[in-house]
Amino acid sequence: MLKRWRIRILLFLAVLGPGFITANVDNDSGGILTYSQAGAQYGYSLLWIMLPITIALIVVQEMCARMGVVTGKGLSDLIREEFGLRLTFVLMVLLVVVNYTNVVTEFIGVAGSMHLFHVSKFISVPFCAALVWYMVVKGSYKSTEKIFIVASLVYISYIFAGVLSQPSWHDALLATVRLPAKSVWGDKAYMYMAIGVVGTTIAPWMQFYLQSSIVEKGIRVKDYAASRLDVIIGSFFTDIVAWFIVVACAATLFVHGMGAIQVASDAAEAMRPLAGDYAFILFAFGLFNASLFAASILPLSTAYTVCEGLGFESGVDKSFKEAPFFYWLYSILIAGGALTVLLLPDAQLINMAILSQVLNGVLLPVVIILMLMLINRQDLMGEHKNSHLWNAIAWSTSIIVIGMTLVMLWGMMPGH
Repeated sequence: MLKRWRIRILLFLAVLGPGFITANVDNDSGGILTYSQAGAQYGYSLLWIMLPITIALIVVQEMCARMGVVTGKGLSDLIREEFGLRLTFVLMVLLVVVNYTNVVTEFIGVAGSMHLFHVSKFISVPFCAALVWYMVVKGSYKSTEKIFIVASLVYISYIFAGVLSQPSWHDALLATVRLPAKSVWGDKAYMYMAIGVVGTTIAPWMQFYLQSSIVEKGIRVKDYAASRLDVIIGSFFTDIVAWFIVVACAATLFVHGMGAIQVASDAAEAMRPLAGDYAFILFAFGLFNASLFAASILPLSTAYTVCEGLGFESGVDKSFKEAPFFYWLYSILIAGGALTVLLLPDAQLINMAILSQVLNGVLLPVVIILMLMLINRQDLMGEHKNSHLWNAIAWSTSIIVIGMTLVMLWGMMPGH
């Protein structure tokens, strides 16, 4: 019995990485700022989203991992083969645009976190852009993955920050399992933030990156049980962290009437007098780690997606000569994202960060629907196609997000 469990643990550790990393990059700069803004503006009233969105995240991520293991192909590769180059090209253009705003957001987080320690963005952003470029371009997949796994563990700092903020645990837990008042459903600002929370929790780019990572790691069907556990643990961990970020800001910024965050450093700065220096340092360090971490993954995800969709060579284990388009696209996204942050006025940075997550939410149903059309193909997935329960959850997620988007857009029309 002991030997059997030892083998299972070793197998899990062997495939640990893609699911855990992908889910935790979800708590990037855009995620932290969106969750912080949700807590600062609406207190605990958006916590109800965390339970259903965690279930949806597990289902969507598991679908991607399963398709990667069974087909041995990335998501954009499958979309191109099954739906044609035209649809793939349109989808990739949308992804590049949305992912570019996400990359900008990561460098917003770098600038905001380092500003807390009186480092100018004109120093921190170029330095970190060069660092993440070098780490991926000059490193192997195994070494890069180890760095990312360690970086994922740093998110525990937000759990400590949430505890140190001394929230009302009763109110927070009650808000997590209870729907908010009916009046919020007609509030376009509330709906905008709710879509942002959904978009930052299940970002479209995550599905492409996860499936590509599964394929590149060479995980086989017989090893899939351990890989699925990797996805589930990663999803739970990232959403527990997200819950504590909302709680921390609700217990400090919202409770004390400080309202919306104006610049990226506001959340941590405001915590210092209310929750102490330790909470301030943990929040600031967590923001920097998350921003640097995701500034590597997001451009990498985009490069994988586009190269797979167009049939170019890709992969961090390949040299620059073997995959020039992959590395050039990765480099351009990093350089463009960093330059945008340097040129944008500081007052516009937080709005840009929230907008990027809302765009994620708007695009998400398109990606999920394409995934559902693929994973239910008997000729493609065989006995590994979706169950009725998985289909119900995935379709419900798409329909609900589409409905939320329509309500948000209706509210933005003149006269509403």
